[in-house]
Amino acid sequence: MYGSVMIGRLAAPIDKVHAVGKAWEEKKGSTIPGFEASKILAGDDGKTIVLCARFKDKAAYEALANDPDQDRWWTEEMAPLLDGEPQWIDGDWIQ
Repeated sequence: MYGSVMIGRLAAPIDKVHAVGKAWEEKKGSTIPGFEASKILAGDDGKTIVLCARFKDKAAYEALANDPDQDRWWTEEMAPLLDGEPQWIDGDWIQ
């Protein structure tokens, strides 16, 4: 299993971030080959957010990462909800 973790700071209420993420998963999640799940953690400090996404393998992750529609979604819908550039950690999920 492969995936990505994003660690960022909120510029909008967590409810808005959750709604945007849920809408993406409902609209696109089931159509992405190899996509397994995503989760959002809202930090107790009210500002930190951690988003985790899991894929069947690295190829499935890279296909989404290189999708122009995904880039548009991130740039126009999700990134504006964050305060600055988040940290990204990509790698293998160890079970």
